[in-house]
Amino acid sequence: MAGPAKIALVGIGKIALDQHVPALAASPDWDLAATVSRHGRVEGVEAFTGIADMLAARPEIGTVSLCLPPAPRFEVAQAVLAAGRNLMLEKPPGATLAEVHILQDMARAAGVSLFATWHSRMARAVAQARRWLADSTVSKGRIIWREDVRKWHPGQDWIFEAGGMGVFDPGINALSIMTEILPDPLRLQGAELDVPANRQAPIAARLDFAGGITADFDFRQEGPQTWDIELDTDKGRLALRMGGNRLEIDGIAAGGEDDIMGEYPALYARMAELVRDRASDVDLAPMVLVADAFTLGRRNSTDPFEF
Repeated sequence: MAGPAKIALVGIGKIALDQHVPALAASPDWDLAATVSRHGRVEGVEAFTGIADMLAARPEIGTVSLCLPPAPRFEVAQAVLAAGRNLMLEKPPGATLAEVHILQDMARAAGVSLFATWHSRMARAVAQARRWLADSTVSKGRIIWREDVRKWHPGQDWIFEAGGMGVFDPGINALSIMTEILPDPLRLQGAELDVPANRQAPIAARLDFAGGITADFDFRQEGPQTWDIELDTDKGRLALRMGGNRLEIDGIAAGGEDDIMGEYPALYARMAELVRDRASDVDLAPMVLVADAFTLGRRNSTDPFEF
């Protein structure tokens, strides 16, 4: 691409306004030229309420970024690829694995770029952790990923509907880091899912992986949020804090910083690279593990949950 390329952002909700819009505003690669949303807008940017209208009216916009919930995303994604536009997907890339495989085939046939993003892989210390672990043997590990759904998804009932993923919406961030940094693949052996009596998706989950690795996900944590990964290895203990943004080796700071705001700028830089190279990047490993958890998971009914 020569100079900033035009991009449209679909789904103007909290995550779009908090992360996508600031990242695009600061990007040398992209010009936010249009939005598509039933309710949200970005000041100074042409707004549409339907994807078909935007695609028809703005043929010069070559790339579209989808920031919709997983369940309604597929039809919009299909329309974008059918129109021959490059496509970037907020995590998770779809409501089902089959949907994403279909989108991969469509992108390949259309000769456009498809990027299934995992923003936590762009956290400041993840690449350094991956390099440190490359020649290590992991003996056991713990993932503790606890946050407040009322803070991050206020009033968003969709997250607890079928297809909304519940606590796996943040939990998949941890899994995206683990599948990126570990030298060997993760394999789920068992899971326990706590599902509120009035909801369809879990509010908490505990996972057991081969190799002595466990995960504790919870959407009910108030106060300070916890996004930690700790791994015991033959070289020492590695810990990623702050969602992968701070690295510790044997309890001593070794890299990164306490800042989560670099992830989305890095995603959009990667998308620009893919478009320039006419390439795609679709790794479904984190989503496979979530699907496995729903398959293997023992379900416990818990107290009803209301926002």
